[in-house]
Amino acid sequence: MATGIEHPRDLPTPDLVDDPHPALDAAIEPTTPRETGLDKVVFGVTAVVSLAFLLWGFLNTDSLATASGTGLGWTMKNTGWLFVLTSSAFVVFVIWLALGKFGNIPLGRDDEDPEFRTISWVAMMFSAGMGIGLMFYGVSEPITHFVTPPPGTGDAGNAAAAEHAMATTMFHWTLHPWAIYAVVGLAVAYGVYRKGRLQLISSAFEPLIGHHAHGIGGKAIDMFAIFATLFGSATSLGLGALQIESGLEIVAGLGDTGNGVLVGIIAVLTAAFVLSAVSGVAKGIQWLSNINMVLAVGLALFVFIVGPTVFILNLVPTSIGSYVADLPMMAARTAAEGDEVSTWLSTWTVFYWAWWLSWTPFVGMFIARISRGRTIRQFVTGVLLVPSLISVVWFCIFGGAAIDLQEKGTDIAGAGGLENQLFSTLEAYPLATVSSIVVMVLVGIFFVSGADAASIVMGSLSERGTIHPSRPTVIFWGVATGAVAAVMLLVGGADALSGLQTITVIAALPFVLIMIGLAVALVKDLAQDPMVVRRKYALEAVEAAVITGVTEHGDDFVLSVEKGEVTDTASDTADDTATAGRA
Repeated sequence: MATGIEHPRDLPTPDLVDDPHPALDAAIEPTTPRETGLDKVVFGVTAVVSLAFLLWGFLNTDSLATASGTGLGWTMKNTGWLFVLTSSAFVVFVIWLALGKFGNIPLGRDDEDPEFRTISWVAMMFSAGMGIGLMFYGVSEPITHFVTPPPGTGDAGNAAAAEHAMATTMFHWTLHPWAIYAVVGLAVAYGVYRKGRLQLISSAFEPLIGHHAHGIGGKAIDMFAIFATLFGSATSLGLGALQIESGLEIVAGLGDTGNGVLVGIIAVLTAAFVLSAVSGVAKGIQWLSNINMVLAVGLALFVFIVGPTVFILNLVPTSIGSYVADLPMMAARTAAEGDEVSTWLSTWTVFYWAWWLSWTPFVGMFIARISRGRTIRQFVTGVLLVPSLISVVWFCIFGGAAIDLQEKGTDIAGAGGLENQLFSTLEAYPLATVSSIVVMVLVGIFFVSGADAASIVMGSLSERGTIHPSRPTVIFWGVATGAVAAVMLLVGGADALSGLQTITVIAALPFVLIMIGLAVALVKDLAQDPMVVRRKYALEAVEAAVITGVTEHGDDFVLSVEKGEVTDTASDTADDTATAGRA
């Protein structure tokens, strides 16, 4: 059978560029803001609220600690289920997008090639997947779950404790967080590169709220995105300060230090960030980030080689298998199981989901920026699998080394706070001082580069989506992030980590609802994509033409495209129709 239908990519583009047919790919480039400069409403409101929070924290820390504790209790009691349910729903959602009819839609023109080669894209994804969190929790989470098993995994010391500990860690660090990031990344990348919208979270809501996305409703969405980024970034910086403090106590022999040292560490690193921002050494930060990636890989290889290599290798498939087996149980944990489970969730699972949600504006916009030209299927596959694989290897190396030492009599779990346990693990191996210094350097650079990147995102949101926000705006948000990190640590008192966790969960709550709306808006957008519309037209036209051809000519017919009359059918906006005729 012959066919006279041409590929849509080869068809001429209509003259009506300003109003192209919905079935045709439009030559769209990202737009620039109608107004440039600072959005006084978005920046003004978020800046005032942030400064008020800082004043409250520094002037009356006890009052803020009491209020945040009450807020956490209310959040866990009334909305903990929402964090648990939506996080797993996002995993299902992005996989459904990739495997379904939307999977072949590109984040760009129909015929556009990916902006970055796959190797470079994967390398940048690797960079995004590394951070202070992996340094802080690489040892502490697996060893904590090993010594104190999570709810429903048996008593302490049970034979499967290591497997359950690694499964819980994988649950927190693999598919779930990156599915959350993927939702924002897809919505932003599709809107910018396929629809030519502004690089704002609010712009992705155009299919849902129309012109209101550029009004007060859109401004509110961008403000919540700034708050989420601010507190999420501050949490990471606070974790970094805790770990650097612990390293100084061990390496420099400072003994037990207090929160004053933590604030001092944050102040020094924030000053380093401000210096880099003022000097405009973007290439220097990029260079440091590349060094950081090399140091992180080198540190992991070092522990892998000098540590229990065979045990680590065995742990990789065991951890993956345990993760798959335990996934339904882990994903279903809620406060309905009792106060003990509720407390555990607020410290671990719900804290993590809130932390990832608060990081979505930054990480989502980053992966959107580097993914132009990728199809949705390629995007989801890369975003879910590459960082997840990195996390599996990282936690098996550091968590496996710590569990092995714990089983052989070295009390890693009892070495102090979570921030001490990586250093205690490294002390069991050669070159402990050198490796500990490497850890502090890694965390310090992650602090500076992380504050830099997050501040640029907050600056962009404050300045109507511009790619290059002004230096004063970026510096303001960088300093604010450091200051908020200090307040969050002070709120925790002797247990500084609890302050970070408490306020992060509360601050992320509004963004859960924004993420749900974002997913709905994305599906509505994709349902009107030119590829989807063409497929609908093609199925209707070809089906009608084939029926006509077989009825009138048997097997001896061809399909052609010619001018047709407008009808009242579902395809009444088309000017052409597929017809059948004898060959």
